Amino acid sequence: MKLSPSIRLQDLAVMLDAAYSGDPDFGISGLNEIHMVEAGDLTFVDHPKYYAKALNSKATTIIINKEVECPAGKALIFHQDPFAAYVSLVKKFRPFEPALAAIAPSAIIGEGTVIQPNAFVGNHVTIGKNCIIHANVSIYDHTVIGDNVIIQSNSVIGGDAYYFQRKPEGYRKFESCGRVVISDNVEIGALCAIDKGVSGDTFIGKGTKFDNHVQVGHDTYIGNNCLIGSHCAIAGVTRIEDDVILWGKVVVNKDLVIGKGAVLLATSGVDKSLEGGKTYFGNPADEARKKWRELAALRQLPGIISTLGKENPVGITSKD
Repeated sequence: MKLSPSIRLQDLAVMLDAAYSGDPDFGISGLNEIHMVEAGDLTFVDHPKYYAKALNSKATTIIINKEVECPAGKALIFHQDPFAAYVSLVKKFRPFEPALAAIAPSAIIGEGTVIQPNAFVGNHVTIGKNCIIHANVSIYDHTVIGDNVIIQSNSVIGGDAYYFQRKPEGYRKFESCGRVVISDNVEIGALCAIDKGVSGDTFIGKGTKFDNHVQVGHDTYIGNNCLIGSHCAIAGVTRIEDDVILWGKVVVNKDLVIGKGAVLLATSGVDKSLEGGKTYFGNPADEARKKWRELAALRQLPGIISTLGKENPVGITSKD
């Protein structure tokens, strides 16, 4: 999430009642979790395992729970609970805004777009030209939708990320302040759910088509002209490149890349990044021809075992 205008390091440290290291006038122009950071962003780290990753990331301001030397060109904020501090900033700079109408007055809706009855369009949403938003669709705050987009009934665009921190007393919610961005000529089927980014964007590229009952997790990137079959579940922070086809009930784990032009046959489960231009099948997914050979060999196994048993009925083994 970008901050406009940016905020000074000293002012933000005062908000958090925290000490800091760096130029008091050091500028902070965004809030971002570690997967999405870029120069000007503030992020946080609260576990020694990830100190080096955060300090060496593109983020230029880090909330940290240990006093360490400040890297050159960066700033540090020292806080005993960086997670809570970060979430408090999210709530301050992007607070929940109750809806006052089915279509928020702050929404921008392009010429020729049709919003069917009982659809909900939240605060600060932008919808382009010649779109059709069918009945009972919910479009959450800050979503951006391009031209010629069709969204079928009962889909939810921009729900919170499924992202929690586990503590002995229970789970703490990582508040979402990102967006969903849907490009031109996209079609979203009925009963789909596309979660907003935790702090960045969940992105759907031009010309991509969803069947019904598709789930897309936070901060996922789906490229141009992809086909996503019914009941696919795509976890967060995944990158699906252009021209990929996922047939029905494909499941994709988090933090993976599926290369351009890959095809995943129905019911496959993806647990690792896959090279583009190939067809995959199975759980875990592998190249389809290889997987089919394995299945053919497996079907022959009972016969092989039966034959071995007949050749050696009492299990006698020879000795050298």
